[in-house]
Amino acid sequence: MVRSTIIVRASDALPLSASVDDEQTEQVLQEHKQQSKLIFRRITPNSEPRCSIESGQYTLHYLIADNVVYLTIADKSYPRKLAFSYLDELSKEFAVSYGPKVETVRKPYAFVGFDTFMSKTARLYRDTRAANQGSSNLDKINDELQDVTRIMTKNMEELLWRGDSLDRMSHLSTSLRSESEKYRKAARNINIQAMIRQYAPLGAIGLIVIILLWWRFS
Repeated sequence: MVRSTIIVRASDALPLSASVDDEQTEQVLQEHKQQSKLIFRRITPNSEPRCSIESGQYTLHYLIADNVVYLTIADKSYPRKLAFSYLDELSKEFAVSYGPKVETVRKPYAFVGFDTFMSKTARLYRDTRAANQGSSNLDKINDELQDVTRIMTKNMEELLWRGDSLDRMSHLSTSLRSESEKYRKAARNINIQAMIRQYAPLGAIGLIVIILLWWRFS
């Protein structure tokens, strides 16, 4: 279930808009909202554009687009593909409504009116069953869900206690993909070499037999 959402400017973490949460939600998510501020401070131009950060029973999912960070706090069991589909919906509408004004605003929550769209969209994604069984509009959304297997996943404790930065996460993600490709190539070369060692003696014997037969009957 999507619990709370906040939108900030990536370059300076200025809050642009946020969901209007009830008192109980504010109390339950107080610690996680503080953690979201830590995430905003650590975002750099080199940070992963999509990331899921696990923290207790919740996961903080964020998406960066056009110098704007869209972050939602959702239950840990809530599917990542739905969380990022929700953030995609917000980013598209926000870009249309306020995109040109993002760089010029100076006061916090200048686009508080966007909460109306956030609330309406959050209701569509209220829980997994509703999101998967909803209207034809949701069916279309689910058809267009992006592959989330490459979205970086991080643990909040690592950010808090080890001081890992989000751009370092991006570097690690890129390095892991590079190393994975390197190992695949190495494994392929090893397999080829093993086949050569296995069949080379048979090939040599066959060649000798052919030469002997040619010499014998020529």
